[in-house]
Amino acid sequence: MSAHISNVRPEPDPVMVDIVDYVTRYQVKSALAYDTARNCLIDTLGCGLEALSYPACTKLLGPIVPGTVVPNGAKVPGTQFQLDPVQAAFNIGAMIRWLDFNDTWLAAEWGHPSDNLGGILATADWLSRNNVAIGRKPLTMKDVLTGMIKAHEIQGCIALENAFNKVGLDHVVLVKVASAAVVAQMLGLARDEILNAVSLAWVDGQSLRTYRHAPNTGSRKSWAAGDATSRAVRLALIARTGEMGYPSVLSAKGWGFYDVLFKGQPFRFQRPYGTYVMENVLFKIAFPAEFHSQTAVEAAMTLHGQLSAAGKTAADIRQVTIRTHEACIRIIDKKGPLANPADRDHCIQYMAAVPLLFGRLTAEDYEDKVAADPRIDALRDKIVCVEDPQFTADYHDPDKRSIANALTVALNDGTVLPEVVVEYPLGHKRRREDGIPLLVEKFKTNLARRFPARQQQAILAVSLDQARLEAMPVNEYVDLYVI
Repeated sequence: MSAHISNVRPEPDPVMVDIVDYVTRYQVKSALAYDTARNCLIDTLGCGLEALSYPACTKLLGPIVPGTVVPNGAKVPGTQFQLDPVQAAFNIGAMIRWLDFNDTWLAAEWGHPSDNLGGILATADWLSRNNVAIGRKPLTMKDVLTGMIKAHEIQGCIALENAFNKVGLDHVVLVKVASAAVVAQMLGLARDEILNAVSLAWVDGQSLRTYRHAPNTGSRKSWAAGDATSRAVRLALIARTGEMGYPSVLSAKGWGFYDVLFKGQPFRFQRPYGTYVMENVLFKIAFPAEFHSQTAVEAAMTLHGQLSAAGKTAADIRQVTIRTHEACIRIIDKKGPLANPADRDHCIQYMAAVPLLFGRLTAEDYEDKVAADPRIDALRDKIVCVEDPQFTADYHDPDKRSIANALTVALNDGTVLPEVVVEYPLGHKRRREDGIPLLVEKFKTNLARRFPARQQQAILAVSLDQARLEAMPVNEYVDLYVI
């Protein structure tokens, strides 16, 4: 005897409706959000420019089929590529995420909201070049900043209360959803079409986190977000053809996202969509390291100075204890061999050992040449992590959002150095006054990696001027980055 299954088309899931209403109706009025978005833009593009120095990244870039020419295509900053918007989104997304140096959002789920810039910038540039070709107005960089603010908000607000990591899914699912919503609106889709695009993002295949964790940590974690944001552009373009969507993709019994991939639990929300995420986003300013370790690296740098002042070196260390928060232990507390740079930049012991030894931590320090130094693994073996429940509570407190680490060094002669505690990393909202000037210097350094002085100055003149940047056509701004 068969059970009757209703085939009545349901109303769209409220979670999707809220996303689409936010994208189509919310007016961003926060000057702080726009200023932070501008800083986020230059930092994100700078991270991409630095990644162009690494063949492991550049081998993935360019058109899918060599020699493909796309008239009025989107340009990839720092290169000579001009591509279709889907492949351009992949290129830009892979570049900006490659070195794990762009912005971060930490909550029940983790992630990097500036990953969405791949799809946003590629689509805006492509649209602008085609508009200009037919005598229409291009989009402005304010449109890009607005898209960034909204993509940050969608990804970050879902992440606040919903731990995709606990069901084994990677956070790039949120990049795909946020990019799809923002890009679909940018393409001029009607409200129902944007709903279709968002539903296609949720129904799509979602990435497992296995490439971020032992024993399989690998370089896919550096291009996974590029893949997600480019897939979002593809799905938005499919929705633009009038292709149907799936209104109960989240809530459908037995077949929806909640039942299949989220252990039957609906999403929870802490706050409505606004500008909270962009205003509170975390910048990686000093160190290209997984964000849960940023304060540990800062503390290790301080201890390196103290050791040097006392005439001691890392060889004099008996043990290092890292008092930390639960998320840090779950993600980057590792023992045993580290197979590749992606493995090393997700190991807190490695990220603390290098500054304790050398007084630095750069992207080059994750490469095989530096990792071959036997002193690093010897010191790694002496570093242990212990959870501090208060650090964990402060990590989840929406008024604090700390990412605290505290390091204690015990020496072979019995001396124990005073514990060094760092609650808020340099890129935290509470440290903007100290952090933003250094973020600008980071951008200048990254520009110098790729462009001659005159071109660097042209980019800086626009990028550091809020009003001038916002008014500039997208295609003209991107042209500043062409080599």
